[in-house]
Amino acid sequence: MDLKGAVAVVTGGNGGLGQRICHALAAQGCHIAVVYARSKDQAEAVARDLERHQVSAAAFACDVTQRAQVTALVDDVVKRFGRLDILVNDAAYNKAIAFRDLDGLTDEEWSKILDINLTGPMLLTKAVAPVMKRQGRGRIVNISSVAGLGPSGSSIAYAVSKAGLIHLTKCMAVALAPEVLVNCVAPGLLEGTRATANLKPEMVETGRKASLLGVAADKDDCADQVVTMCRTNTMTGQTIVIDAGRTFH
Repeated sequence: MDLKGAVAVVTGGNGGLGQRICHALAAQGCHIAVVYARSKDQAEAVARDLERHQVSAAAFACDVTQRAQVTALVDDVVKRFGRLDILVNDAAYNKAIAFRDLDGLTDEEWSKILDINLTGPMLLTKAVAPVMKRQGRGRIVNISSVAGLGPSGSSIAYAVSKAGLIHLTKCMAVALAPEVLVNCVAPGLLEGTRATANLKPEMVETGRKASLLGVAADKDDCADQVVTMCRTNTMTGQTIVIDAGRTFH
């Protein structure tokens, strides 16, 4: 798909990885909707910075777990830009809860993590699908995690939510073909993100050392893969791991 002039919605677009994705897409000529949950000033600053790529950008508030807000977001983006070609589901939440600490994995934390990390992308995908189908083209990229490929990560709930997102990618690829292609990036440990900031320092160090390359995954590598998945015309339902050599699938 030609990305010049395309319109991309990036949830969590003001986060550490989200900003890299926004800039990578903007550099290809995409207009960007920077979606945020709480940090309005930061999201607006990101949108202003994106304009150096000679594209239009704006910040949009949305709680991705609320259907009405998701519907309003899609409507507002189409009104602002005239179309909607790309959805990147990057918004996520985690909290460090040891796998063996089942009492610490409260119903509230379970629901919050699953709602943001899995139900949110499902609601957004359903909301953008009619627009993309009507246009005759669309690309959806989900940001999962290597925690979704094995029992690892910050908590059981996080691992399960990311595993669900990988399978949601496959199911939506079937549901939305041939007009809409749906793919997924599964990063390993990323530094300089809110998700990593929620982890204990020893967890971060263990994750870094566990990779074959002895480093964290590169955010720009992840952003570049998103661009590739938006460009492709023949790949759908796939998950690509970027983790410096820790997970093999």
